[in-house]
Amino acid sequence: MRKRGPPVKRFTVKRLTVPAMTHLKRATLKEVATRAGVSIATVSNVFSGRKPVNAELRTRVEEAAKELSYQVDRAASQLRSGRARVVGVLVPDLDDTFFTSLISHLEVMAQEDGYDVIVASSRDERELEESRLQTLLGWRPSGIIAVPCSNHVPTILSREASRLPMVLVDRVIAQSAVADTVTIDNFEAGHIAVRHLLDMGHTEIALAASHLSIAPIRERIRGATAAARERGVRDPIAVEVGSNAERGAKAFAGWLEENPVPSAVLALTNVTTLAVLTTLARRSIEVPEQVSLIAFDDYPWMSARKTSLTAIRQPVGEIAGAAWSRLTLRMKGNESPSFPTILHASLEQRASVRRIAPPASDGSDKGIAKPGRRPRTPAKERLKTTA
Repeated sequence: MRKRGPPVKRFTVKRLTVPAMTHLKRATLKEVATRAGVSIATVSNVFSGRKPVNAELRTRVEEAAKELSYQVDRAASQLRSGRARVVGVLVPDLDDTFFTSLISHLEVMAQEDGYDVIVASSRDERELEESRLQTLLGWRPSGIIAVPCSNHVPTILSREASRLPMVLVDRVIAQSAVADTVTIDNFEAGHIAVRHLLDMGHTEIALAASHLSIAPIRERIRGATAAARERGVRDPIAVEVGSNAERGAKAFAGWLEENPVPSAVLALTNVTTLAVLTTLARRSIEVPEQVSLIAFDDYPWMSARKTSLTAIRQPVGEIAGAAWSRLTLRMKGNESPSFPTILHASLEQRASVRRIAPPASDGSDKGIAKPGRRPRTPAKERLKTTA
């Protein structure tokens, strides 16, 4: 007979009743106005930015909104207007200080006019660019400011150009028929940089380029080459190093291993400036004692170095201002033909370029033989690069 074990204790589990979640009523604009002791219009202006509100009233409204957990209903606003008070901004690379500076300026101006800014990066990839633009358009923005990752206007923007306000910036052909454009005179930028190097006696010049396929870079090279030819000296050599500082440093180092060290380098972007500086530091090449350097773009760190950098300064604030001005004009319904805005860069002279000889000839003595001058090489060879 099977032996029984000890009796099993049985437990009764009481069923707990959880009260149903009650729907929390969303605070309204009127409730915020009542709590703050101001008009509904004042509350609206605080959150939309359409009209300025003095600091004391703004603080009261913001505190009331916080106490009531009030959130601006963007969706409702969009339904009423058909478009969100949002502007999309597309750039190729958020690691590039030029583009982040551009975004920063645009955000300030957008806020002053009552717009929010949504930013996307294409990472310099055309397929990703189309995807990012599709996402931005999903917000039904009031307008788009785009820096294409190539010389081609993205297909999706070409399709939307007739009905969506947009401005193309930087990496564009100025005379675009699709939309307003804002660029600098890139030929002039390259020209004034190399002209300065020639004035300081430099004739062996390398150009650190990001991508030779990008129109602004090719224009800077064209300007640099024109300045050299005007003085009757050898064309600068363009070295393609890409748009990543670390990979660019390796590419430039590889080029230096196979070529004589130039007396001067003109970096054609702020990223290639970092690439060149990194390479020179790793090889213990002093600036400007052994190699003179002109940077592109001008940021505080360039002046804060022990040897401050001579730089080509792009007027990023003016570029952003021109882009925003054209976009707001279009968002207000202006339908005039597309308009190109071309701004000018400037040379900021500092300590990274040393004088090594009297200025190179202006070409008046072209018939005189120059001792030690190397023969010209074909144009294709001059633009041969090391990736």
